[in-house]
Amino acid sequence: MNENEQLSVQPASTESPSHDTMPGPVPAEKEPHTCTTCGHGPEKLAATGQGGDPVSPYVYALGRIEPRMPSLGVEKEFAQATGRAETTDMTDRQALHAVLSAPQNRYLIRQLCYVLTVQGLDTYLLRPRDSGDLSQLVEALAEAPRSTDLHAVIGLRGPLAPPDACNGLMLPMVAFDQIYAFNAGSLVQSLPKPEGIGEEQFRAAAEELFERVIQITDNAGAYDEHRAVNYVALRYPSVYAKCAAAHASGATLSAIETRPSRLSGMRRILDVIFSFTDRRTDVTEKFFVRVDVEEEFPYLTTKLSPYYDR
Repeated sequence: MNENEQLSVQPASTESPSHDTMPGPVPAEKEPHTCTTCGHGPEKLAATGQGGDPVSPYVYALGRIEPRMPSLGVEKEFAQATGRAETTDMTDRQALHAVLSAPQNRYLIRQLCYVLTVQGLDTYLLRPRDSGDLSQLVEALAEAPRSTDLHAVIGLRGPLAPPDACNGLMLPMVAFDQIYAFNAGSLVQSLPKPEGIGEEQFRAAAEELFERVIQITDNAGAYDEHRAVNYVALRYPSVYAKCAAAHASGATLSAIETRPSRLSGMRRILDVIFSFTDRRTDVTEKFFVRVDVEEEFPYLTTKLSPYYDR
């Protein structure tokens, strides 16, 4: 795998995505189904975050999708559908997946709420931009989820959901275009091992780097810097090889940061910078990649290179 090849995570749907595919093993203010930015391309939301920082209209978030019952009536209807299905010897999640997968229960898919939790916190209420993408939500709900199962959600961030949308759960709505389902362990195992580094050493370094990325404070995938870091963590294997090589030479990953690129102009381009500090000499070396975050789907513009402070 060369530096421009992408990591192996899979869309949650069997349909071919129209944009930015990932090959490999298993990707309205008044009404809950409406998104004010849906279908408007690069149209921006006038939203601000803490400290007045602008919030991107796009989301590239890493978390876990959880189904929720929006009301008692839907909960009872779902219980009746489950009672009619053959769910013997299934776990609760397997039974849920089996019920939602049945063609006669497609109406239930539209009734449930789908919440993306990031680091255990309810973060977004998910809605498909196209009704045909409902199947992505079902496929994202793995039959036997593990604590290391994750979802990457790419879409447009909308307003807060109204109180009646999901049993009073008022979260920002995200109209998603693509969902990728993957397992953190499988992602690490799929990385190509560089020459000269032991297998166990490389996998340990890669796992630590990925954990650092998903545990970045307040990384909900809504700010441009977080979208860029999440993209690199999922789609660019060379940073894992560099991290393992740094560990092999006695250095530690001391920081991951982002800065506006000097090449930014008509488009928003960020430098994602990885700092490695020698444990003996305390000398720090920096390497960076450039990521274009102007549109919904980020992409790499410059491969991993030494970074020099100016």
